[in-house]
Amino acid sequence: MENERFELYLIRHGLAAERGDSYPDDTKRPLTAKGIQRLQQEGKALVALDVTLDVILTSPLLRTRQTADTLAASLRAAPPVVTTQALAPGGTLNAIIDEIVKQSHRRKRIAIVGHEPGMGELAARLLGLRKPLEFKKGAIARVDVAALPMAGPGQLRWFLTPRILRKIGK
Repeated sequence: MENERFELYLIRHGLAAERGDSYPDDTKRPLTAKGIQRLQQEGKALVALDVTLDVILTSPLLRTRQTADTLAASLRAAPPVVTTQALAPGGTLNAIIDEIVKQSHRRKRIAIVGHEPGMGELAARLLGLRKPLEFKKGAIARVDVAALPMAGPGQLRWFLTPRILRKIGK
């Protein structure tokens, strides 16, 4: 049934401050001003592409939460942003998929904001691929799945680099 399709938007966080002495706790590394500006342009691209979201799931790390909040604020109707430990570095694919399934009872358009290599591995799992896709900072992929939990591989609708998104969002 067409109305049972789920749209999953996989998003890697935007440009963040460099690791190092300024941020000894990696969980507190923020996005840079340039990273926020670029994500605002990407948000305009999502509007231009007619993307609407029912919820955004995000890793608890500062840079992913800022990415989720920036994109949510850019959309015509800001979706709720839900923090989940499953998306933190070291989280398992099964935990992430369980979290998506939990949200799917009321929501059909779900964004997932996380880190590499997790986003690439999640994309591979959703698409039935052996190797992960490589997500640049700020890249977004849309994968449609017929059912959650998944009965078979999803379909890659589009996978856009940050540069292409920014061009669309100008």
